[in-house]
Order: sequence, then structure tokens, then C-alpha cells
Amino acid sequence: MKVGLEKMDAQAWAEAVTQFDQVLEKNPNQATALNAKGVALFQQGKIKEAIPLFDQAIQVDSTSYKPWFNRGNAHMELTNYKAALADFNLATALDPSQLDILFNRGTTLLTMEAYEDAMLDFEAVVKAEPNHAEAHFRLAKAKLGMNDPIHGMESLSTTVNLDPKNGEAYYLLGVTRMSALGQKNEGCADLKMALSLGYQEAETWITDFCEAK
Repeated sequence: MKVGLEKMDAQAWAEAVTQFDQVLEKNPNQATALNAKGVALFQQGKIKEAIPLFDQAIQVDSTSYKPWFNRGNAHMELTNYKAALADFNLATALDPSQLDILFNRGTTLLTMEAYEDAMLDFEAVVKAEPNHAEAHFRLAKAKLGMNDPIHGMESLSTTVNLDPKNGEAYYLLGVTRMSALGQKNEGCADLKMALSLGYQEAETWITDFCEAK
């Protein structure tokens, strides 16, 4: 088991699977090995193969949040959002302190356009980790989804302060400044920053609204 986990740390996923298979040959109901093998398969992109291992791990030990969380990630990857949400709900009930669960659940809710619930998860993450740039960014998207441009811009400003290379955040900041507040000069500056960072969607806005006709 120890060797398999060391292989995981080294991101030697295929070798890790081999190690966990040896453990499971001796004890097919070793929950940690089942879950870890599932993660190793997931990391190799073998999502559908990973899910039955998480199922088995849950059957053996339903009190650990890890296989619920990992199965939720697999469902999310396969765009089975309702199934992902159900697993994340169980995972966070088992261990409410795990911010990764809240972040991924918030991301699932955001994708499902359940903006208010997504906002609650991201707010919990940034309260615990104020420098979590991606959580601030997704919180901004949730606020914009709720038609709250002022607070959305606050979260976008925090995002670009923490992660100055987030082109999409600059883009959303620019678009929101211009469309919600009519701040053309500031908005154009943000859009040009987005384009300079490689966010190509900004180009149309710059051409239509920022360049002298």
C-alpha cells in the first residue's frame, strides 16, 4: 500500500495501479486501495473505469468522505452534474472542513446555473482562504449570474489582484464596467489587458466599442 501511495505522490499513475492491484488481490475489500486505484485511473483519464472502484470503496466504508468526493469529481468530469452534486453533498456532510469539496460543489452548481447556492460555497472557501484567486473568480461569476454587477466586479477586482494573468477575469470586468456602469475608458483598458493575456473574445468588444471609428 505504501509503495502505491508513493507512486501516486510521484504521479506514476500506471505503476500505482499495479501496486494497488497487488493489495486488492490479497484483500478485495481494502477501501483505501480501492479509492486510491480509482484516483490513479481518474488521473489517467480513465473516468468510467474509476467510478466502479469508488462505488466499491463506498460499499466497504461509507463513512469516509474521500470516495464520495472522488466519485463526485468523476461524475462532474462526465457532465453528470446531478450525480456529482449528490456525491459532493454527502462528502461535505461527512467532513464539512474540506474546502476542495465546497469548491467543486460550487463549480458544479455554477455550471447548473444554481447561482445562489454556488455563491454560498465560494463565499465559504474565500472566507477560509482569502487568497484563493479561482474561488474569488467563480464567486464573481455566480454574482454576475444573479444580476449583481456591483458585487461581481468587486470579486473580479480581487481576482485580478490575486492573479494578474487571468485574462477572462479582465474580460468580464471590462464587459461589466461598460454594460452595467457605462465606464467606457476603464472597461476598454480591462478588455485590452484581457486581449494582451491571450483572451481572444475581448477582440470583438475592443473593435466594436474601443477603437475610434
